[in-house]
Amino acid sequence: MATIAWTLLALAASVSGLAGEQPPVVYVAEVEALIHPVSAEFMVQTMEIADGAGAAAVVFVLRTPGGLLDSTRTIISRMLAAKTPVVVFVAPAGQRAASAGFLITIAADVAVMAPGTNIGAAHPVSGGGEKLDETVSKKAAEDTAAYARNLASGRKRNVTLADEAVKESRAFTDAEALEAEPPLIDFVAVDLDELLRKLDGRTVTRFGGETVTLNLEGAQVIPVEMSWRQRVLSAIAHPNIAYLLLSLGMLGLTIELWNPGSILPGVAGGICLLLAFFVFQILPVNYVGLLLLFFGLVLLILEVKVTSYGLLSAGGILSLVLGALILVDSPLPELRVSLGVIIPVALSIALITIFLVRLAVASQLRRSATGTAGMIDEHGRALTSIAPGRPGRVSAHGEIWNAVASESIAAGDPIRVTAVEGLTLAVRRDPDRSAAPETVSLSEGS
Repeated sequence: MATIAWTLLALAASVSGLAGEQPPVVYVAEVEALIHPVSAEFMVQTMEIADGAGAAAVVFVLRTPGGLLDSTRTIISRMLAAKTPVVVFVAPAGQRAASAGFLITIAADVAVMAPGTNIGAAHPVSGGGEKLDETVSKKAAEDTAAYARNLASGRKRNVTLADEAVKESRAFTDAEALEAEPPLIDFVAVDLDELLRKLDGRTVTRFGGETVTLNLEGAQVIPVEMSWRQRVLSAIAHPNIAYLLLSLGMLGLTIELWNPGSILPGVAGGICLLLAFFVFQILPVNYVGLLLLFFGLVLLILEVKVTSYGLLSAGGILSLVLGALILVDSPLPELRVSLGVIIPVALSIALITIFLVRLAVASQLRRSATGTAGMIDEHGRALTSIAPGRPGRVSAHGEIWNAVASESIAAGDPIRVTAVEGLTLAVRRDPDRSAAPETVSLSEGS
């Protein structure tokens, strides 16, 4: 739906351009997210709609802690092939474009920063969460550094600083990026209005070497937003959300296994787990952390069935907390699960799990109240005398039964059922219960 809407928007802009002289069009898209397949799709679609509409420029207002290198390469490849000049604006003040955001910034036709922002720290980390050994880490860093140098060289930007941003994880303020020789960025702008004023009349050299002069006087600014699908997927592609989804998914499926047929916990748990696994394809997940989470849940379940004096519960909670702490392996705080989310969720899962398991165990141990099993140990009273080899009648469970016994029982004696043989009860005298007046009488001839 979003692609169709953008296509119609581009078509409308083209038709209006044929109707008469129109002001230049600038598409502006805000990217405040991790760089992952969803944000890459959004940026690529924005460039496609700008190309289709013959826009004068497309501006990405970028703020990101970084993301996946594969998604970054997808964005940059489309950026270098775009017919429309691409401007990356790191804004507003106090924000940053780190790691993958740094590469996207230096790859733009025009790179701009707001005062008080920073870029850099682009050293690669494992996308699978495992620690890279020295050789693999060096290879990854060298590959990314060569990519950064290539981009900086093609844009006539500072190749040395681009290399250091990757290999040494260096970060640069707006002043440092602008004052370097040659600079990493083109200029500094306070806001979008100042950015457009400074772009007007500026000659931009594209990556292929051709030059374009931007004419943005009286430009019509068209904001581009993510579709609802992209917003939802981008929102859940966050470590805290992924951890919550995983926790709810495990809890839902556990409840469904304890109580088959309840349906809702199983369906909700399955959906949560699938969404969590989708996010794990985006984030640098440590699978040891994932195993620790499942192991913690198993320990909590065993606590109810094994006498451990609380050791299994403590181990389960500790396993849940440690698993969440190392679930997402990244040097960036934004890419790790927050401790403020881990502790409440781990304690809640522990309490809910122990409560539900206790209920399940209690229901298993509860004596049956119906059927043959429900008659065993039922109290009653002899209505007639009973002797070995001579059956009699008893009242038990509010009913009158034929009964046999291995001992003599007098009429009116309290009895206890020991077995059920068809429609006959095997009983014994119950010495723990005192005799009481007869309350059930037999009609004559019964």
